[in-house]
Amino acid sequence: MDKIVDQLGFELSIPIKPFRIISLVPSQTELLFDLGLEERIVGVTKFCIHPDSATSKTIVGGTKNFRFDVIDQIRPDLIIGNKEENYAEGILSLRKKYPVWMSDISSLEDALSMIRSIGEITSTHTGSETIIHSIVNEFETLLPFPSKRCLYLIWKKPWMAVGKNTFIDSMLSTINLINCLDSQRYPELIDQEIASLSPEVILLSSEPYPFKERQIQELKALVPTAKIVLVDGELFSWYGSRLIKSPVYFNTLRNQLV
Repeated sequence: MDKIVDQLGFELSIPIKPFRIISLVPSQTELLFDLGLEERIVGVTKFCIHPDSATSKTIVGGTKNFRFDVIDQIRPDLIIGNKEENYAEGILSLRKKYPVWMSDISSLEDALSMIRSIGEITSTHTGSETIIHSIVNEFETLLPFPSKRCLYLIWKKPWMAVGKNTFIDSMLSTINLINCLDSQRYPELIDQEIASLSPEVILLSSEPYPFKERQIQELKALVPTAKIVLVDGELFSWYGSRLIKSPVYFNTLRNQLV
């Protein structure tokens, strides 16, 4: 058994080469598959939809509602989760029985560190370094965005937006958009607050809320001068191997904002 420290500073012991892995985070599930670990993945959440073959794995619940009975039947030798996407109570319960490695990601640098660490703990170091190299190279192709004040929305009823100290906020900064919120994490907003913020750009994420034309029209009434764009939330918020695809998407999005 190797002793390692996760991104929360928690020390745990895991097998030198874990063979029964559960992933509790969609973006990290995709990463594990891209590292060639499909045969060693024995459980995922119902939200783990990439790649398609992930849906054939045993479902262990949602990201914030674990099925402990199913997990006990699987007998994992490694569980991989995330501070933000999973719930603390459930993780504490799992840690009493199993090695649980947790990520904590609010920047591209954190994401690259997570990818490297998962490569090390799953004995796929070469693959993880290849993915990191591809991500870094792709981000070097980013075209300069116009510097505009941006509001990134993820929910309706109530409106919920992306604030500081989040991975999405770091992606906005990376493409030169200025988050018009000073609040931390994911604040709720009322109509009057959105109007008073006067964002130049409003981005509506494709997940977790399915924004439609109705919401676009509501926002146009609140901020008539704003450019409102539906965006692929996965390419802003998934911090695993999908990051390879983000820069090409961001460059396409740039053309809508220039």
